[in-house]
Parts: sequence; structure tokens; C-alpha cells
Amino acid sequence: MSDTTGTEDQAKLLVALQDLDHMIQETEDKEKAAELESMGFSLDGVEALREARDKLTSRIKPQLLNRYQRVSRTYERTVVPVAADLCTGCLAKVPTSFRYEKNAVVTCENCGRMLYFT
Repeated sequence: MSDTTGTEDQAKLLVALQDLDHMIQETEDKEKAAELESMGFSLDGVEALREARDKLTSRIKPQLLNRYQRVSRTYERTVVPVAADLCTGCLAKVPTSFRYEKNAVVTCENCGRMLYFT
């Protein structure tokens, strides 16, 4: 199963969304937030992260966003790269036919994570 886009690279948008979600999560986790602050990181700007997330989600196709949200309930890393023809989430071999779908967001047949090609 794959989705392609005409103008924007949906895989890059999904990876950016995943990164924003992880940053927001870290600031909301009191233990992790305290650790980050002790290392000198400022946790100001969480609202800006949320605003950036909202803007980003408006650029992602609704069906991909729904799939991302569904899969992210199961896995911390929802969107993972394919390396050496393997899903880097579960290390299952990805069919070679997936490789030829330009700008595709493909679903791993084994674990269900969203895959992209680097």
C-alpha cells in the first residue's frame, strides 16, 4: 500500500511531524523535561511547536495523517527509512517493487510502519 503526491514530498512532511511530536512529548514528560533543563536546554516555545505541528498537519494528505496517527499509537517510531531493502523498524525485507514508487509512503507488510526511501 502506498500514497504518492504531486507537489510535496509527503514522506518528508511525515518525518518532520514525527520529529515535532517527539519534541512535544519530551517537554510534556516531567522527568525528561527536568533532564533536558539540567543539560541547559530551554523548554520555552512548546506553544510554537504545537503551532508548527498544526501548520504541518494541514499540508499532509488526510489519509496519510490518519494512518500516521493510528500507527503512532503502537510504535514510538512510526515513519522509518528503508535501508538495505529492510524496514528499519522491524528489519523485515521490503519488496523490491516498492522501491520504484517515487515519493511514495509505503506501509511495511510486516509491522505496519510507514516507510520512506532515502
